Amino acid sequence: MWWNHAVTTHIFVALFGMGSWIAVNSFWVELPVVVSVLPEGWNLPAYLSVLIAFGNVGPLAVTITHHFAPGCLNERVLIHVIQVLAVVASAFLALFWSEVATVAGAPRSVAFLLLSVVLSIVCCTSNVTFLPFMFRYPPQYIRTFFVGQGLSALFPCIVALGQGVGKVECVETENGTRPHYLKENFPAQDFFWFLFVMLAISSLSFLALTYTVTTSTEAQASQVPEQETEKYEGQEVHPLQNEETPVSEEHVEVEKNNPTVSFWTLRNSYLLLLLGISTALTNGVLPSVQSFSCLPYGPMAFHLSVVLGNIANPLACFVAMVVLLRSSVGLSFMSLGGGLFAVYLLFLAALSPCPPLLGTHAGVAMVVISWIIFTGLFSYVKVVVSTLLHEAGHAALLWGGVFIQSGSLIGAITMFPLVSVYQVFQRAQDCVNTCS
Repeated sequence: MWWNHAVTTHIFVALFGMGSWIAVNSFWVELPVVVSVLPEGWNLPAYLSVLIAFGNVGPLAVTITHHFAPGCLNERVLIHVIQVLAVVASAFLALFWSEVATVAGAPRSVAFLLLSVVLSIVCCTSNVTFLPFMFRYPPQYIRTFFVGQGLSALFPCIVALGQGVGKVECVETENGTRPHYLKENFPAQDFFWFLFVMLAISSLSFLALTYTVTTSTEAQASQVPEQETEKYEGQEVHPLQNEETPVSEEHVEVEKNNPTVSFWTLRNSYLLLLLGISTALTNGVLPSVQSFSCLPYGPMAFHLSVVLGNIANPLACFVAMVVLLRSSVGLSFMSLGGGLFAVYLLFLAALSPCPPLLGTHAGVAMVVISWIIFTGLFSYVKVVVSTLLHEAGHAALLWGGVFIQSGSLIGAITMFPLVSVYQVFQRAQDCVNTCS
């Protein structure tokens, strides 16, 4: 049946993964529109950073429950709950995002901030629920899951570009050149309805996956133990055409409560550390300074780095489906290469608004290519490490989600005071040349 075909399952897994961080990504790409309406103005990003950090109460609660009450938390039910919560919150966001109330004598966007908290908790909790759920599937589906996570950044970015977010024209006046910000092609409300549709699609895809797991239990039970162990050894020949089925719920519960071997080996600990560092850079540190590193070279350099970087993410996941680097040394060298590009981008951000090669095509090309390679290398490392953790068992995937979320949090907390409090980085002004 087409319903249980491997390609169909890959599509459902990608759409399921897409719903993990699409809400938070949508907040950031839509900021230039909402700050012009909400009373907080450009202080809103600082509020948003704190609220997203507060969302870590979700994964903290899940991790504590897994530790002190193993087996009591039903992952499938929890995922259904947070997905329904996300769909409802996004609908309310589309309806009430611009509502303002007076708090302590000052106007505040209470609805937007409260719904941001709800969606942040949902996104943060997805790292410790969605990823462990993927233990039910063969390792190649982990790569598809991260393709979906890449799409959670790419889709909002493409819609925002179509909306015309951040478009500016330099207009000559008697007092010099002035920036003229163009009106968006459609309002923020329509963008948030797009978010609602994407979250609804992700929820329906998860429903389809749960049906697939249920209907495949009988086929899974007929497999002999040798086949069960062999499916994790070696690389898959045709990752989109294999006939392996999801494991049964009974198998998952046995693995949760009685893991065959401890996953706290030296290699797995190193892989978790590598995963935490890569997500700290890709989700926390570098996104905080992307505008500082790119905007001095012009709006086109910024848009290209955002769009092509977000394309590099799912593309790296596709590469991992074909070539899976299992060597810890090889992953270390790839991380080192990505780290060098990260240092270069931080160097450009620190020199903003007057970085080297300003006003040249070489400068634009170098910053865009650096963002593409940086994103691609670390996306590949993250996918490969998660695949290797899948082979180490359900607990390893749970801790993988914890390290992903912890790395993202540490990266964001580290950069917040540098960017928002001490203002170490200086933003380039539109249509103003301060470096001549």
